Amino acid sequence: MELYTVENIGCEYELLGAVTGSTIRSKNMFSDLGQGLKGIVGGELKAYTKMMESAREQATSRMVEQAEAMKADAIIGVRYTTSAIMAQAAEVLVYGTAIKFK
Repeated sequence: MELYTVENIGCEYELLGAVTGSTIRSKNMFSDLGQGLKGIVGGELKAYTKMMESAREQATSRMVEQAEAMKADAIIGVRYTTSAIMAQAAEVLVYGTAIKFK
């Protein structure tokens, strides 16, 4: 499955519809303690970076599965967004438009 952030990919295609994927993730209490200390002294919060990378991968996989069920060839206009659900949890949402090449 090809993913594009642009709306126009320079060839003819049929729009199949919107597709989405999402996941909500939280770190465990012990990771939060370590990351909290890191937040005081500064620097990258590597455990959170890995968590968000994994969340993006899972959300993308779910979106692609939805597009494949529609028999899509690609997804255009791919966008990611995140939001805090509660103090230690974040949602990653990815969305785009499934297309079929003509």
